[in-house]
Amino acid sequence: MRLSALAQQTRLATFALLAKAGPAGLNAGELAARVGAPANTMSAHLTILTHAGMISQTRSGRNMLYHAVPQAIADLEGFIAGLRPEA
Repeated sequence: MRLSALAQQTRLATFALLAKAGPAGLNAGELAARVGAPANTMSAHLTILTHAGMISQTRSGRNMLYHAVPQAIADLEGFIAGLRPEA
């Protein structure tokens, strides 16, 4: 399910931005602007990433901040490392 969520270019770019943002996270508007997605489309992408366990959200005042889930990053790194050929 996680790889399927990341198989779409906008979702992959969104997840990468959130992974780089770290614990501070980013709001949906900033994410949409950075990846060039309309707000309604960004909302759908964030829902898919959330359901896949790739991102989480927290409220900060009137804004929702989105964050990459650290375990999802670790799992993805482990998966990719397992794909590397033996030296």
